[in-house]
Amino acid sequence: MIRLPGPSHPSYARVVRASARYDLVVTAGFATPWTYALVHRALSSLGGTLRLGSLPALDPMQTLYANLMGSVVVVWALLRLFRPLPAHGLYDGVARVLFATWQAYALAQGATRLLWPFLVVEISFGIAQLLPWARHGGLEESRA
Repeated sequence: MIRLPGPSHPSYARVVRASARYDLVVTAGFATPWTYALVHRALSSLGGTLRLGSLPALDPMQTLYANLMGSVVVVWALLRLFRPLPAHGLYDGVARVLFATWQAYALAQGATRLLWPFLVVEISFGIAQLLPWARHGGLEESRA
């Protein structure tokens, strides 16, 4: 079994930074209408090639929501990258539980199976950032 460090351990900051780097790589392309159009095209093509399903046709509302999500996640990722506080890992872990829940819901509703790898990463980083809190006394440790 993998032994995860407590939230106050320096290696926990590395986990928080790793999740931030992943978020930057995956979501930066969603932050603008122009880059989202490229990402949308690439993901649709990949989904078609792998027979996992493509994305719905691009429309202004989908683009708006993608841009909002991308912008917020990029800013949040930069905060965690440059200031990986234990509390940031806790909040990010909670956010990943939410993201994973909505991704699983979308998959259950027939969304493209391209979501599966993203769901696996969300769950993995969620566990890596939340389990240390459960094992090491929760918020009290971050105040020590």
